[in-house]
Amino acid sequence: MKIRLNKFIAQAGVTSRRDADRMIEEGRIKVNGQTIQNLGARIDDKKDRVEVDGKEIKKNEDFVYLMMNKPPGCLVTLKDPFGRTTVKKFLPPLKTRVYPVGRLDFDSEGLLLLTNDGRLTFRLTHPRYQVKKTYLVKVKGMLQEKDIAQLERGVFVEGRKTAPAQIEILEEKAFFSLLKIQVHEGRKREIRKMFSTLGCEVVKLQRIEFGGISLGSLKKGQCRHLTPQEVKKLKRTTGLN
Repeated sequence: MKIRLNKFIAQAGVTSRRDADRMIEEGRIKVNGQTIQNLGARIDDKKDRVEVDGKEIKKNEDFVYLMMNKPPGCLVTLKDPFGRTTVKKFLPPLKTRVYPVGRLDFDSEGLLLLTNDGRLTFRLTHPRYQVKKTYLVKVKGMLQEKDIAQLERGVFVEGRKTAPAQIEILEEKAFFSLLKIQVHEGRKREIRKMFSTLGCEVVKLQRIEFGGISLGSLKKGQCRHLTPQEVKKLKRTTGLN
């Protein structure tokens, strides 16, 4: 089957698709002995020989699926040039490399999926598949009904309207409100920016569900393998089953 070269490299557990593109541009990838620098190159994953820095790689069929309760103050990446704490610190010993599925910003916490299954990652993060994510959001002050209605219809963030959201008020106090919000987009710092358009400051943001998989009782900084049933549920949600 013909697939994109960067996808093959990611599925082999070498690096992410984005970094694979960079490696291709740098001339570090060979297919059947020839250096490839075309980012759109496609290969036959059953027949073609692919080398990275002179070493042959093979498609990884031994997929790993993990869930982490990401603590705040942690970057969703495996390495940081400035030496800041990354999610790699909380991963268990693994024989293969896994990558975060989507975003969860530095100050946010909660459910983060990690896998080496590039096909599932694509479907979980691409807007086309509208995979739902649920968050608990604590904001300063009290929201009015018109504010909730506005968020549910969509607000303009950086010139583009957000998709409709589902919001439930869980608790209201004099100085803060606790809400549950469900969205299916994955734009950078989207929820914080949505509330910012209303003049509301988010003081805590926790993801509690992704694609029908719940965080449950997993403690901050802990990581576990998904059950076969959870993996099937994610695949069913994205149309892979």
